[in-house]
Amino acid sequence: MNGQPNARVILYVGTYTQKGSAGIYIFDFDPVTGETELLGTAQTPNPSFLAIHPSKKYLYAVNELTEFEGAPGGAVSAFAIDPHTGLLTLINQQPSHGTYPCHVTVSPDGAYAFVANYGSGSAAVYPVREDGGLAPASDIVQHEGSGPNPRRQEGPHAHSVTLDPDGRHAYVADLGIDRLMIYDIASQPGKLRPNTPPYVAVAGGSGPRHMAFHPSGRFAYLINEMGNTIIAFAYDSQTGGFQALQTVPTLPEGYEGPNTTADIHILPAGDFLYGSNRGHDSLAVYAIDQATGKLNPVGHVASGGHTPRNFAIAPVGAYLLAANQDSDNVVFFKVDPRSGMPQPAGQELEISMPVCVKFMVR
Repeated sequence: MNGQPNARVILYVGTYTQKGSAGIYIFDFDPVTGETELLGTAQTPNPSFLAIHPSKKYLYAVNELTEFEGAPGGAVSAFAIDPHTGLLTLINQQPSHGTYPCHVTVSPDGAYAFVANYGSGSAAVYPVREDGGLAPASDIVQHEGSGPNPRRQEGPHAHSVTLDPDGRHAYVADLGIDRLMIYDIASQPGKLRPNTPPYVAVAGGSGPRHMAFHPSGRFAYLINEMGNTIIAFAYDSQTGGFQALQTVPTLPEGYEGPNTTADIHILPAGDFLYGSNRGHDSLAVYAIDQATGKLNPVGHVASGGHTPRNFAIAPVGAYLLAANQDSDNVVFFKVDPRSGMPQPAGQELEISMPVCVKFMVR
């Protein structure tokens, strides 16, 4: 986890802009001391999730909107990254082909970007142009169905797109229909073809949200927003399918207050996993049995604010940063490599409605 302690790291923070945020905030981040310096901002509406191109030349942001250029739906924006400063310059935008786009990711080869639209329950794929801009969508899929919760699951709500380590399959977690949809993206690049198997069903009312692959590629973990659970899966790289190994709660025993989960991440060494709780306002910590993939609860740490929407683990150093949407702060933690427990570092950034944190090593 220590990586290259002298590496230069750029920190990007995506936000909701309805309370005065400038858009995307760009910081120089010292992975040894945690010190930050604001380098600048990129103004764009509601950049609620960010993704960095593998070349580190481009950054993509979903614009979580209901209307774009006079038509229903949101947008996805492509930015060029200045190689010297890390600052962003808008290249172009494309419609997201759905309302409230909430997640974007880029294929390992950098050829395509994938977007999930929460409001309409759809997903789209975009070819990446030579200049880093996005070509019009090459494919769009619309999910169908509903779930047992009439308020939250009246229809499909695609919440994230996660690619397998080889870039052969795309997994779209759909909160509204309690399914992890599986798409074959290798046999016909630029298309979202239903895989065999086409999906993994989870318990009704769970509301799958985000997922993370283990660094070994043997396991994957799905966090469920409404069920407040994490499912550990064994991963079959040949078929793209999963076998459920275990389901664990994200909340401590006895807690009965309101809560929804949000984000999930694994330490680079593959020995600890973290999930965020909004309501309990905490990070749940688990040790990973790297032989079996199963999770052992370690404990919880307060997120240092309200509604930890997203968090990120620094690629070098030992920092974890939690973006607390409703207390307007990004709180810094140092991760104990032995226990896995994050300890408050006594540092934070004051930013209006932070909802996504991304690191980039230069």
